[in-house]
Amino acid sequence: MSFFKKLKEKITKQTDSVTEKFKEGLAKTRDSFAGKVNDLVARYRKVDEEFFEELEEILIQADVGFDTVMELIDELKMEVKRRNIQDPNEMQAVISEKLVDIYKGEEEGTSELNLQEDGLTVILFVGVNGVGKTTTIGKLAHKFKSEGKTVLMAAGDTFRAGAIEQLEVWGERVGVEVIKQGAGSDPAAVMYDAIRAAKSRKADILLCDTAGRLQNKVNLMKELEKVKRVIEREIPGAPHEVLLVVDATTGQNAMIQAKTFKEATNVTGIVLTKLDGTAKGGIVLAIRNELNIPVKFVGLGEKMDDLQVFDAEKYVYGLFANLIDKETV
Repeated sequence: MSFFKKLKEKITKQTDSVTEKFKEGLAKTRDSFAGKVNDLVARYRKVDEEFFEELEEILIQADVGFDTVMELIDELKMEVKRRNIQDPNEMQAVISEKLVDIYKGEEEGTSELNLQEDGLTVILFVGVNGVGKTTTIGKLAHKFKSEGKTVLMAAGDTFRAGAIEQLEVWGERVGVEVIKQGAGSDPAAVMYDAIRAAKSRKADILLCDTAGRLQNKVNLMKELEKVKRVIEREIPGAPHEVLLVVDATTGQNAMIQAKTFKEATNVTGIVLTKLDGTAKGGIVLAIRNELNIPVKFVGLGEKMDDLQVFDAEKYVYGLFANLIDKETV
């Protein structure tokens, strides 16, 4: 059975609507990336060095990342030799298989959040302004509440004008309480209040917003460390997740942000927003492979339930859906 058929069988058993969300959300990347791969396959009669050079260029244009592209091309060349592949048409399934392998690496289940079975789970959100951080917190609050969990949100972005109000709007929308202080107050003090409130209400999850930390603002990075120290002092082992929110449409700039935040704090996962708005969805692979940080959620649209847990196989299906559906009919 081909890789495409195995993949289609597996994801069909797992889900229905979620798979469709990946298919719809990755339409721009699919039209660009898969379209170029299809064209490449159609123009070549054999898999040779020129074929790989063009494929390399297509992958780089999709923001897969230079180091990841070089690794992928080397692995593809080895696979072609091992299987003695001559027909370019066979390469689409091989590329898909290697994309899944590269994302997963040696780890399994890395998209799952570190939720505590007993007691409070604290999730800290970091990222520069304008990437959709507050919206992500609101959508995750909705997700957790719909699963029957008691959720609170902490308005730790006390510097940006309107940030507290924006989180309050989300709180009202999803029916989740927001713990806040006045604009300009100490973010660490907000976190202290939020943790006390979460404990007294026996909350399951506390979602903590923070200011947009610009990469060159050393003092803001120090402020973030102070916030983390307060959280850890009140709840040993917390925060249980530090999620970096980045905008997929910014491409390689998202990589730069991820590298900077990884150096400044212990980022445990990435939330990649606006993936549906870019043709360069390969950034998912670049972040995972080059920084070894798992992508935990991806934004596939504007609706409340369009923030989805990342799944490497559904992602590859989204990239090659037209070809997979055609082959497995």
